[in-house]
Amino acid sequence: MEKNKKHLPAIGVGPVIVAPQIVLSVAGIFAGTKECLSFARISALRIPFTVLGVLLIILGMYLWVYANFKTKIESHIKENTLATDGVYSIVRNPIYSAFFLICTGVLLFPANLILLILPVLFYFYMTVMIKSTEEKWLKALYGNEYTEYCKNVNRCIPSFPKKKK
Repeated sequence: MEKNKKHLPAIGVGPVIVAPQIVLSVAGIFAGTKECLSFARISALRIPFTVLGVLLIILGMYLWVYANFKTKIESHIKENTLATDGVYSIVRNPIYSAFFLICTGVLLFPANLILLILPVLFYFYMTVMIKSTEEKWLKALYGNEYTEYCKNVNRCIPSFPKKKK
């Protein structure tokens, strides 16, 4: 792929990664409040889980807004430049991470321990999908620049940049 001729699609595999998280989160919330999963509901955790859930939702919304509007990822895609600044300096896939955090936050509200399985499944699904699609495309498009970026910035979990040796 020549860098100056082709670029990634603006939406990419995003819907394939995000839609299952949203659908399973909605189903999980519904099931988590019903009698079939009541054995795993811990009422003592309701307040701490709700507080943590709200914080995760706020962090997810922040990541999403920052990635879409402050960093303007769409312009990076159209201009064929690798986004490594702003929120992209702390996580390689902030939009996917945002949905992951929001869905995880929502799943905490029922305080049902069974629902905690879903974020683990989301994470592994998201990782497999990103590695088998976008990471291959970006490696082909940006080569060593992308490889170095991957060494310093996490795929899905926001963190402070690793110090260069």
